[in-house]
Amino acid sequence: MLIPVRCFTCGSLIADKFDDYQNKTREGKDPAEVLDSLGIERYCCRRMLLTTVETIQQVIPFYEAIQERKQEVQYELE
Repeated sequence: MLIPVRCFTCGSLIADKFDDYQNKTREGKDPAEVLDSLGIERYCCRRMLLTTVETIQQVIPFYEAIQERKQEVQYELE
């Protein structure tokens, strides 16, 4: 996952807290309480963690489709 190292607005370091945030929210804890426990109080930094999306899972099917199509074209050319 590509989490920004620093907050875009204030420049605070946030990447080191992302793994803890993600693990605790997956356990079912409230995201607001998790952010408070990690010491992230500024709304700009909270936004950075709350809005991060794992895009790699959305990209993988397209990559696999391209690879399959490339193989089909190679078989047709042979």
